[in-house]
Amino acid sequence: MPTSFDTLSAARIAAGIAAGEFSAREVAEASLDAIQARDGAVQAFLQVTPELALAAADRIDAARAAGDALPPLAGVPFAIKDNMNLVGTRTTCASHMLEGYESVYTATCVQRMLDAGCVPVGKANMDEFAFGSSTESSAFHPTNNPWDVERIPGGSSGGSAASVAAGEVPLALGSDTGGSIRQPAALCGVVGMKPTYGAVSRYGVVAFGSSLDQVGPFGRTVEDVALAMNALVGAGRDPYDGTSQDCAVDFCEHLHDGVEGRRVGIIPAFMEAEGLTDEVRSAVEGAARALEAQGAKLVEVDLPHLDAAIAAYYVIGPAEAFSNLARFDGIRYGYQEPACPNLDTQSSRSRAHGFGAEAKRRQLLGAYLLSSGVYDKYYYAAQKARTLITADYAAAYEACDVILMPSSPRTAWKHGEISDPTQMYLSDLYTISINIAGNGGVSVPLGLGATSKLPVAAQLVGPAFKDRTLLTFAAALERGFADGQTGGPALSVAPDFAGKGGELA
Repeated sequence: MPTSFDTLSAARIAAGIAAGEFSAREVAEASLDAIQARDGAVQAFLQVTPELALAAADRIDAARAAGDALPPLAGVPFAIKDNMNLVGTRTTCASHMLEGYESVYTATCVQRMLDAGCVPVGKANMDEFAFGSSTESSAFHPTNNPWDVERIPGGSSGGSAASVAAGEVPLALGSDTGGSIRQPAALCGVVGMKPTYGAVSRYGVVAFGSSLDQVGPFGRTVEDVALAMNALVGAGRDPYDGTSQDCAVDFCEHLHDGVEGRRVGIIPAFMEAEGLTDEVRSAVEGAARALEAQGAKLVEVDLPHLDAAIAAYYVIGPAEAFSNLARFDGIRYGYQEPACPNLDTQSSRSRAHGFGAEAKRRQLLGAYLLSSGVYDKYYYAAQKARTLITADYAAAYEACDVILMPSSPRTAWKHGEISDPTQMYLSDLYTISINIAGNGGVSVPLGLGATSKLPVAAQLVGPAFKDRTLLTFAAALERGFADGQTGGPALSVAPDFAGKGGELA
């Protein structure tokens, strides 16, 4: 009787390969078969890499046959957001500007997943240069939400989230600058984590906002995300990333601990914010009750300067994006406009035709915000707001261990439904402040909304470098919603895609 690949967690796959229940090649082929069967509808991938996947799988099988000890995630397929370099692949950032760029080195985060035994099956779609919340700004094609392919999967790591939700892979890497892991995880019904800033190396990841960006994993379960965090953080500080910190712990060590007597912060103003739908509010209130039923104590906390978070982010983010993307000038590498009379013309025309609308919008905004006479008024003010928001979170954590809030104010919307950029920016209402402060956050699926019948989720956020504590609470929340009807791991694969390819003999 064949086993459906998409019912297996990363932990179960690694254990099955180690025990000889199936081979790493069989798992890799099942993942590739699932992509072939499903991705025509989902469009999660920009590039599929069967040669790399099968070669990596064969190395795992050869090591097992030789009696060698296997790494902890041996044979587990994973997808890589297309702003992360991997030798043997293109790294396009979903932009015509980098359409033909071949990776000349491998990002540290990707290499650590490979070192842990993971098998790379492809590069996942994203909003162009990570500018967006819907994966509609990709220069190549939008990605669809597996729960309803007429809807967006969130963004900017929408391809990564959708690939897990469609059962194509059990793990994926994304990057999060203002919610780009947690928001698509919520809309696709999977687990997604943004670690503390500095916990995971950004070397080899194309930068958007250097003081905001962080790499993190998507998974079918909290345990899978914990295992991926072990891989990403376990080797310690990366000397190639000046912001990287040595914060290695075993993220699985306390995963099954209880939360009795521990404190969960609730922000009343967040639960009444404009734009929060009733079904999301109800789901998050249910999450609070689920933790309370396990012995956690709910406490009210206040973040008095949180109203400034979106404004601060849309000053700091575009300013840093303008600086980081200045290197793509159509001269050294990237898209080059042909038949230009001089270098100035070539650079301006290459940038005009190589970048999409949202990428241009953010760079123009950043250029304005960094201009003489404007810099002092807005950029300094944004940095002052950042300091106040960070202090607010530090004060709140004196009263609680973690804070519970929505991941997204609403469920997935239809393609084209939001065309106003300002309204799109507001979809990250609950995630941006965590990047501003640099703390960690994890989105946990809570089942389907009562009205929309689409995934809803809650977000847990915690103090800097307390990501293991976050996962302890996330696992408790997952247990509270794990009956197969209300959420938890049962939500990790959209039902329309279950059983379409990806079977293990």
